[in-house]
Amino acid sequence: MKTNRMEAFSDGVLAIIITIMVLELKPPEIIDKEAFKILIPTLISYILSFIYVGIYWNNHHHLLYKLSRLNGQVLWSNLHWLFWMSLIPFSTAWVGMNPLETVPTIFYGVILLFCGISYLLLQRKVVHCEGRNSDLAKEIGYDWKGKITMLLYATGIIFAFWVPLISYIIYFVVAIGWFIPDSRIEKTIMK
Repeated sequence: MKTNRMEAFSDGVLAIIITIMVLELKPPEIIDKEAFKILIPTLISYILSFIYVGIYWNNHHHLLYKLSRLNGQVLWSNLHWLFWMSLIPFSTAWVGMNPLETVPTIFYGVILLFCGISYLLLQRKVVHCEGRNSDLAKEIGYDWKGKITMLLYATGIIFAFWVPLISYIIYFVVAIGWFIPDSRIEKTIMK
């Protein structure tokens, strides 16, 4: 089975996720500094979530670029990942309406954590489908970066109970760390 249908479906879902997020941005009814100040948390949550969706889209593209065929396990793992990704607009809107509140910050972190876990599972299924001795398996290796990311998400969730701002700083740090595509895979794509 070729990967192009799964890629197209995933691209469509991610495009819809971004569209839903941007539709949640409501312009202020009054034009003044106070109205803009009220809008800032919503814009920040949108920007962070947009960056995360973009990072996942980019890395998903790189992951599937090396996949020559797929199986049912890869398809279901991809759907599992897309399920968690589809919750990003809801968590983004909740955080935007309730900046620095504990429960929305925890929920946002949990969604990021499950997006990460489901992507690691997808990556594992892709490697298994391609073969443990494949170039892709060698390029991904043990994936310390992915595992450290899960630890940072969990740390952000814990900090949300006391200082939600630290949680968002952690989420931004993780995004910065992933902003550049995985160099192990990027090198082979450029060949």
